[in-house]
Parts: sequence; structure tokens; C-alpha cells
Amino acid sequence: MNATRIVRHAAMELRMLLRNGEQLLLAFAIPLGLLIGGLAWGQGFGLDLAVFPASVVAVATWSTAFTSLAVATGFERRYGVLERLVATPLTRADLIAGKALAATALVAVQAALLSAVALVWGWRPAWTPAGAASAAVAIGLAIAAFAGLGLLLAGTLKAEVTLALANLVYLAGLALGGLIADQPPWLPTAALGSALRAASAGAGAPLALLVLAAWAVTLTLIARKAFRWTS
Repeated sequence: MNATRIVRHAAMELRMLLRNGEQLLLAFAIPLGLLIGGLAWGQGFGLDLAVFPASVVAVATWSTAFTSLAVATGFERRYGVLERLVATPLTRADLIAGKALAATALVAVQAALLSAVALVWGWRPAWTPAGAASAAVAIGLAIAAFAGLGLLLAGTLKAEVTLALANLVYLAGLALGGLIADQPPWLPTAALGSALRAASAGAGAPLALLVLAAWAVTLTLIARKAFRWTS
């Protein structure tokens, strides 16, 4: 992999994401609406407001690094955008790394915005150096895992199938994947949710990080092997 190529490709990917209104809705409007609604009325439904904003950051990471990436890449592949990249020095590994890096930049903005809104609303996380480091590592590993899964779908299926399946998987992860409610951290979504909630309470989450690392390595390697530039 070439670092310069990856950074340049990531910058291009980020510009494309920021120009797409549908992706921005998924990246900002939905998580922000979920955050405000949860902080305003979630206590009546049994939500733990002390850790709920951390769960919303997990949801935002899932939506950006998996759903947005899968759908956008699927249609890039369908319309021949990726086919033109074959003529450049960009490799499959560079493509995956660039897209993951662009997602990381967008998730950083999302996390900062959501945290700022939650702090203004009165959220007071018990941050510690260990918790903050755990949260940063968890988000980085989760982005790698989610991007690998998204690119696996986009690089092997037709765009319309990718669109339908990515949205179905997104909703399943949101409802049942442990992003908002605690579950055993064996799925990458549950591991990310657990790690971020633990971090907001000032604790690390070594098991969740190990699970995320395993998913990140596995899904990235599979995506790199299976990804096809053309339909």
C-alpha cells in the first residue's frame, strides 16, 4: 500500500460523501434526531441517559462506515467509476484503506458534533485516559470491520442488491445488534456499543476490543480477496 495514494483517495472519497445529501442525512440528521429524542424522552422508556450518547456515537459509526460506504461503493461499481480506477496505480488494498480513512474522518466529525450536543444537554461522561483510549481504539477497529463488511457486499453484489441488503443489515444491527442495548460483545456492533458505553463510564473494555480486532482483520482480508472492480 502507498500512503500518499491512500490519503489522496481518502480526501476524494470524503469530498464525495459530503456532496451526497442522502449520505449526509444518514450521517448527521438521523443520529442527531436519535440523540435529541433519547435525551428528551428516553428516560421514560428505561434508557440510561448517562451512557446513551455513547450508544448514539456507535450508531453513527455503524451508519457511516457500513451503510453509507456499501451503498455508495455499490453504485460507483455499477456506473463504472471503479472500473476507471483500475487504470490508475490504486490497488484494492489502497481503495479499502482510502474509503476507511474517509469514513474515519467523517465519524470523527459526527462524534464531536453528537458529543457537543449531548454536553450542552447536560451529559457528563466520566472520562478517564484509559476510557478515552479504549473508545478511540474501538471506533478505529469498528470502522475497519464495518468498512470491510460494506465493501464485501458492494464488491461482490449488484448495486440494487447491495442497497437493499445494506439497509436491511443496518436496521437489524440498529435494532438487535447491541449498538444501543447491552449484549454479549461477540458481534462487532455489540462490541462497539459495549466499548463506548464503558468508556463513557470511565472504564476500558478489553474483551470488546479483542472481538473488534478479530472482526476487523477477518472482514478486511475477506473484502480485499473478494472485491471486484466491475459488476
